Amino acid sequence: MGQCGVTSIVIVEDEQRIRALMTSVLADRGYDVAASATALDGLRTIVDRSPDLVILDLGLPDLDGMELLKMIRAVTNVPVIVASARGEDRDIIGTLNLGADDHLVKPFSIEQLEARVRAVLRRASAMPEDERVVVGALVVDPAAREATLDGEVLQLSPKEFDLLAYLATRAGDVVSKRELIAEVWRQPWGGSEKTVDVHLSWLRRKLGESAADSRYIHTVHGVGVKLVAPS
Repeated sequence: MGQCGVTSIVIVEDEQRIRALMTSVLADRGYDVAASATALDGLRTIVDRSPDLVILDLGLPDLDGMELLKMIRAVTNVPVIVASARGEDRDIIGTLNLGADDHLVKPFSIEQLEARVRAVLRRASAMPEDERVVVGALVVDPAAREATLDGEVLQLSPKEFDLLAYLATRAGDVVSKRELIAEVWRQPWGGSEKTVDVHLSWLRRKLGESAADSRYIHTVHGVGVKLVAPS
């Protein structure tokens, strides 16, 4: 949390009108907001303020937002919402693969933006501080928001951790992608299964496996996925 327990947000957006509107509306709704017009100033602000959430444009004047996202992920696991005019599948999948927690395509309403902000913040704090879950050589610690495999800490984004932790608490059960969308992404009205697929693919790589060579995460075709200890 930011000062006095207020949720802090950093906006990195080069278009002055959009930046001013987002800053004004989110501040009016109780958030502690700082805004930057360039990638490098945005990175400095993120490092200095350690915000609870980042809203990131991709079309920045000094550095492409995808490069900035890589730099952010190198120093922090802060939740990131990409807010960009780039709405092709390759752009959305690319940002998710780099560790974004959501991708909002311009133009969007401020109400939609705030709904996404609330949803991402809920997901980031949703994991209960229960005891560790052990599945084979995989240990998931919700309290520390840390997962280890064979004693080595896994470098997971907030969303990857949430996904892994949810599957771990349901170890052995088949979980549908719709359930994951509702419980991990907190979108009970529906969401993109492609988002789930992307995060599962990235999570599998970090567990040293693939869909074709599963160890922990197994696909049950037409039903969903399950997390089990390797046999």
